[in-house]
Amino acid sequence: MARMTIWVDADACPVKAEVERVATRYRRRVVMVSNGGIRPSANPLVEMVYVAAGPDEADKRIADGVVPGDVVVTTDMPLAAKVVAAGARAIRPDGSLLTERNIGEALAMRDLMSDLRAADPFRQGGGRAFSAADRSRFLDVLDRLARD
Repeated sequence: MARMTIWVDADACPVKAEVERVATRYRRRVVMVSNGGIRPSANPLVEMVYVAAGPDEADKRIADGVVPGDVVVTTDMPLAAKVVAAGARAIRPDGSLLTERNIGEALAMRDLMSDLRAADPFRQGGGRAFSAADRSRFLDVLDRLARD
C-alpha cells in the first residue's frame, strides 16, 4: 500500500504549520492546495499546488487526487463527504474527525446553518473562535492518523 498523503485545503487553514510539523515527524507527503497567496514551504515533503481562482477549484483538485488511506484537512463539508466516500479520512482544523458515521450529520448541520443565515440577513457570525485547545486537539488527532 502506498504511503499516506496529507492533503490540505489551504486557503483559510489555520493549522498549516502543525500539518508540516507532524508530516516532518513521520515523513509524510503533504499537498497544500490553494487559489494562491500562500508562500511556498522550504520543506521537501510539502508540495504546493495552485489552482485557478474559483469557489470549488481547490476542492476539485483534492477530490481528484485523494486515494484510500490519505488524510484531508478541511472545513468544507461537501469536500469532506467526497474524500470519506473515496476511502480517505477528513479532519477539521479543530481536530474533529469526519467519518462515514458522522459525515451525514455534519452535512445536514451545514445545510441548516446555511438556511438560517439565508432566512435572516442580519444574522452575524454564529461560530466560535478557533482556540488553543482546538489546535492542540488537531495536533493530537493528526499525529495519531499519521502514525497509522
